[in-house]
Amino acid sequence: MKADLHVHSRYSDGADSVREVLQRAAEAGITHLSFVDHDTTDALEEALALGEEYGVTVIPGIEISAYDFKRNRKVHMLGYNYGSDARHLRALCRPLLERRHRHTLEQAEKIRETGLRLDEEQVLAMVPEGGIVYKQHLMDLLTAQPFESADYQQLYRALFKDGGPASGDIRYIDVFDAVRAIKADGGFAVIAHPGQLDSYGLIPELAAAGLDGIERHHPDHTSEDHERVDRLAAEFSLFTTGGSDFHGRYGTPVELGEFTSPDNPLLMSCKHS
Repeated sequence: MKADLHVHSRYSDGADSVREVLQRAAEAGITHLSFVDHDTTDALEEALALGEEYGVTVIPGIEISAYDFKRNRKVHMLGYNYGSDARHLRALCRPLLERRHRHTLEQAEKIRETGLRLDEEQVLAMVPEGGIVYKQHLMDLLTAQPFESADYQQLYRALFKDGGPASGDIRYIDVFDAVRAIKADGGFAVIAHPGQLDSYGLIPELAAAGLDGIERHHPDHTSEDHERVDRLAAEFSLFTTGGSDFHGRYGTPVELGEFTSPDNPLLMSCKHS
């Protein structure tokens, strides 16, 4: 059994289509895959159908852009194996997607004001399957340099970070509301890459609110993160997950990952209804 429970597609900020990702997964011998596109479940129907075509079991997934208002920091919440209608998740996330789309178009306008060429029609033409424009799409129009290059990273920081013309962010979803929505739709709630976002202090509170698991295996996690996740998982009776956080050329170059755990409930029982 080989699984990658954290991949992105063109339904959010991934560069590749669902079919392209599943083809790569099948070639890599992956048996279980979860698309956790940001704040949307729209890829699920296509992913399930194509998963059957490629012989890959697709586990319903989502990555919610949440916020820990107590500690004033971002926290990403993964939801898995929810019911196909995902009524609560859709209701919670739709306003955030609309805010993100408006905000990115506003960022494009601010970038144009600096003199960089960023035609509005080009921007709108970049809208992927999910219908939402992301910063990654603006960068795709601004530079041909690869994501990991110094030139790309320098331009990204100059525009979107440290007071750049397109800096600033939208209001995210309260992390406890995210957990409640996942559970209301019958899913498993898993905190994403706590080492990347320093979300460890929140885990005891989330466990009391219904958290099911912690993402252990992630490209940004160190051996120290693995040990810390293992301790917390044991203390609060949580399972662990993992994945590559694959974004294609819109992210750090990674291969679709392998995460094997026969005791993981996501891999033991995959419902699609």
